Amino acid sequence: MLLEVQSWPYSFPDSDDFAKWDERGNVSGRLLVRERCINDDYISAKGAYVGLAPPGDVGSWQRECKNYQFWAKADDDGYFSITNVRAGDYNVYAWVPGFIGDYKYDVAMTITEGCEIDLGELVYEPPRDGPTLWEIGIPDRTAAEFYVPDPNPKYINKLFVNHPDKFRQYGLWERYAELYPDKDLIYTIGISDYTKDWFFAQVTRKKDDNTFQGTTWQIKFQLDQVNKTSSYKLRVALASATLSELQVRVNNPKSPRPLFSSGLIGRDNSIARHGIHGLYWLYNVDIAGTQFVEGDNTIFLTQSRGNSPFQAIMYDYIRLEAPPSSTFNNTK
Repeated sequence: MLLEVQSWPYSFPDSDDFAKWDERGNVSGRLLVRERCINDDYISAKGAYVGLAPPGDVGSWQRECKNYQFWAKADDDGYFSITNVRAGDYNVYAWVPGFIGDYKYDVAMTITEGCEIDLGELVYEPPRDGPTLWEIGIPDRTAAEFYVPDPNPKYINKLFVNHPDKFRQYGLWERYAELYPDKDLIYTIGISDYTKDWFFAQVTRKKDDNTFQGTTWQIKFQLDQVNKTSSYKLRVALASATLSELQVRVNNPKSPRPLFSSGLIGRDNSIARHGIHGLYWLYNVDIAGTQFVEGDNTIFLTQSRGNSPFQAIMYDYIRLEAPPSSTFNNTK
C-alpha cells in the first residue's frame, strides 16, 4: 500500500484529463495559532489539517463536492506540505484540533505546472472575546469524548465489543430514554464529568404513543460576580446535526422566544449510520449580562424537532466567555 501511495500520481493514464506528477504543484508552510487567553506567544498548530480547496468562504470546503481538494496534516511544529496539486485556483483552509473555528488564508492561490510555493508562516487566531468561565468537551469536531452507553444486549455487534469506537453499536439512541426516563440531562459545572455525564448525542425522546419529542438539556453553573453592562459569549460547536433545531435560553426554560435559534439544520444522519461526527457548525451567541444573576444560573439547550428517533445534535465543544474587559474567573 505504501508503495502505491508513493507512486501516485501515476504516469500510465493516457487521458489528458489526468495530470501527471510533473504537471502538478506543491505548497508548503507552517501554521501557528495565537490564542490571547492562553499564551501571548504563538503556538505551533500541532496536527492541524491544512488543505487547498476551491475558492469560497471560511469553512466552505466542507460543502464543496464537485471539484478537487488536496489536504495534509501538519507535524508537531505546525509544518505542512501539500503535494501533487492539480493546476488551478484555490484557497488555503485549515482547522486545528484543540481550537474552535476555521482558518482561511486571505490570498487566493494559483497552482501552475511544476510550481513550488512556500507560504512561510501563517497565523490562525481562533474566535475569542474574553476569558473562559467554563467549557465542556474537547474542540476536535467529534463527540467521541462524551459518554457513549453500552448497547442493548439484543443488538450487540461483536465486532465492536471492547472497541474504542463504542458509538458504532446499533440502537444507542434508545438508551437515552432509559438513562433519563423522567427528566432530561442536567450537567453541573465543577461537579459533572463530560466523559460520564454528557450523553454523546442530544436525541429525541420516544413517548408511550410511539411519537417523538424534542429534548432540553441544562447546564448549571454559578457566578460570584456579574457584569451587567457587558455581554458574555457562548460558543457552541456542533459535531453533527440531523434535521434539528438548536435553541438557547438563559434562566427561563419557558421563555416563548429563545435567545438564539439555529433554525432547521443538518442532514448528516450520524445517529442512524452509527457515526460520531458530520459537518461542523459553530455558533457564537451573545448573552447580555442582565440575563445572568449572581449565584446559580442555568443555560437551556433545546433540540426542538421531534419527528423521528434520528433527529439529533452531537456537540463538539461548548464554552462560556466572560466579557472582554473581565480579568477574573469567577465560575463554580
